[in-house]
Amino acid sequence: MTAQLLIYETVIPLSAARHRGCAVEMARNYGFSSKTNSVPLMAVEFPAAASEYAIVFAGTKDNVMPAVILGVRDSENLFLSEDSKWDAKYVPAFLRRYPFVFSTSSDGERFVLCIDEAYSGFNRDGRGQKLFDDDSKPTQYVQNILTFLQEYQAQFNRTQAFCRKVRELDLLEPMQAQVELASGEKLSLAGFMAVNREKLKALPGEKLAELAKTDELELLYLHLQSMRNFQALPSRLAVVQGTAPPASGPGDAAEAGDRLNGARASA
Repeated sequence: MTAQLLIYETVIPLSAARHRGCAVEMARNYGFSSKTNSVPLMAVEFPAAASEYAIVFAGTKDNVMPAVILGVRDSENLFLSEDSKWDAKYVPAFLRRYPFVFSTSSDGERFVLCIDEAYSGFNRDGRGQKLFDDDSKPTQYVQNILTFLQEYQAQFNRTQAFCRKVRELDLLEPMQAQVELASGEKLSLAGFMAVNREKLKALPGEKLAELAKTDELELLYLHLQSMRNFQALPSRLAVVQGTAPPASGPGDAAEAGDRLNGARASA
């Protein structure tokens, strides 16, 4: 599984001094994600993502985060159409926040809003949403981005707490997905973890009750159910390779709004 921040190339702190007169033209083009085979997923996104993606746990034993699988090989995203539109109903928030991202200040006490100037929609010609007004103040568009990223960061912290609990309960085990194509070729994907169903069922009643009370038990079963979506990856791979017709009527990306688990970060 690949390093996720590789979708960002030239991350620069947003400032009126540098970006006054700049704009972002947001097209439904996700070509920037073409070389990643997984992206992080926040716990709040599990219900929306579980019907379309395999949700796994990635990272090290001491630092685990959920992720959705996008491809079975490195540098491969099977959820892009030929014109770089997203070929699923739900788009993970990690991708919807692009080309914006928070970085940590040098003193580590605050977050700084940054933009990837390599994004194809970033321009100095006034096309799309302006970043600063004539008085060099952030526009409403930027304010909406800030709100979205603040919510993303809050959900990131909640997801970290959820993952710490999963680790403390010793529920995770290394997994390897085996995918067989119609041609008979077999591919495998490793480097991720999944919940051991038997360990989950064997937890003491008070632990299960605690997980149920916080809705974390539901998240664990959504994760386990989502693993069936590995079975859909061969058909997506066949479409990319031109050995099968594309599925009709792919879902569009989520519409504009400000909810982390159902909208893109735009004005």
